[in-house]
Amino acid sequence: MADFVLLISDWYRLNARELPWRNTKNPYFIWLSEVILQQTRVDQGMNYYLKFIENYPVLNQLADADEASVLKLWQGLGYYSRARNLHKTAQQVRDEYGGEFPKTYAEIIQLKGIGPYTAAAISSFAFDLPHAVVDGNVYRVLSRYFGIDEPIDSTQGKKTFQNLADSLIPESDPALFNQAIMEFGAIQCTPNNPDCNSCVLNQSCASAFNADLIKKLPVKKGKTKVRKRYFHYLHIEKEGEIALDQRTNKDVWEKLYEFPMIESESADIPFEFKDSADLCYQTKHILSHQHIYAYFYKTDRPEIEGLEFRFVEKSQLEDYPIHRLMEKYLESR
Repeated sequence: MADFVLLISDWYRLNARELPWRNTKNPYFIWLSEVILQQTRVDQGMNYYLKFIENYPVLNQLADADEASVLKLWQGLGYYSRARNLHKTAQQVRDEYGGEFPKTYAEIIQLKGIGPYTAAAISSFAFDLPHAVVDGNVYRVLSRYFGIDEPIDSTQGKKTFQNLADSLIPESDPALFNQAIMEFGAIQCTPNNPDCNSCVLNQSCASAFNADLIKKLPVKKGKTKVRKRYFHYLHIEKEGEIALDQRTNKDVWEKLYEFPMIESESADIPFEFKDSADLCYQTKHILSHQHIYAYFYKTDRPEIEGLEFRFVEKSQLEDYPIHRLMEKYLESR
């Protein structure tokens, strides 16, 4: 195990990518980067990170912002509940800690929307505390190197990997090791076709040069059932205004704006739209547990029975946070 820690740390010193959140001990910036990177790849997440620290360079500025502005800045990343939690947590830190991020793992993990992984990352990277981070990259490296076939999405599996990671974390410079194993999984021990020939761990890795094991590890219990949904949107304009509705129920894209919509059990045009609207665009939008089939219709009628919405100035549409599905439609116009 000592060799594993040494080799992977030395590899990191030589191969680490230059990323802005790695050059700071500011817990707010580190927390922000971790929340964003849970959603997206580094190359896409970079722009969001830079936009957030440009608009809200101090945590209290994020806390004081209105929610719509935060959602607008997050637009395109998906999983908007994370943006709402980001905002609420900033307010919690402002109100309960005077705007100063708590410095212990026990306090950090009590913050809204922060789980064991994010708490460990902030504790380690900002405060040099020996808490092991276990994300998808770490699961992959540990399962392959040590030949562990326990499902990573099982309660026992999570305990096994967390205990192993905790046993590896060095007291001196735990942040470097955490960054090293995560980076190793991201660019060396990749999900598909890792280059085992050039790997510094290949002499002791349980899976090195074994294609079957590489493909099988890490193990998951099973696939999540995918739900199919059918959204029928109505594009209504009148005298320089456009109809919008805000999603308020506990569902995807909560608090974001969209055209008036009817959800149905099929792709068939809803009864309410027949004889009054024409299909002008359709697309499929894939989320982690849902496939959304979207149909956009246009109408000249300013009112549709059963639909509630309001008209806003078309010139002000960009001020409203919308989800990616709406973006795709508007980009097609």
